[in-house]
Amino acid sequence: MSNLAISFLKRTILAAAIAISTAGAAVAADKFGAIAFSKSTGAYGFSYDHQSRRDAEARAMSECKSRSRGCMIGIWFKNACGSVALGTNGWGSAWAGSRGNAERAAVANCSKHTGNCRVLAWTCTAR
Repeated sequence: MSNLAISFLKRTILAAAIAISTAGAAVAADKFGAIAFSKSTGAYGFSYDHQSRRDAEARAMSECKSRSRGCMIGIWFKNACGSVALGTNGWGSAWAGSRGNAERAAVANCSKHTGNCRVLAWTCTAR
């Protein structure tokens, strides 16, 4: 094999190794979070930085159920922040790239259905 062919082969292997390691890092970077809450009591549970939506929701529900009955998932999110707002006769939730944006959107969504909306809970993944 010529030096040119060996050099080309080395570069190809290096490029493939970089592509594989970068793809693995991107997949590993996904983090999930969730917020569960009880409409009747205002109790809540949250989770962040889980490897799957299912794990994040299960942890949030477990946290909420340890405090109250009637818990439900208000929101789940991936590589973001989530928030739940509770009002007089309703609720709203949202996810966004920052805590503030998630909180504002949750209150706005809640306000479409009821009054006196306030942020009940928020959490963010590490992204």
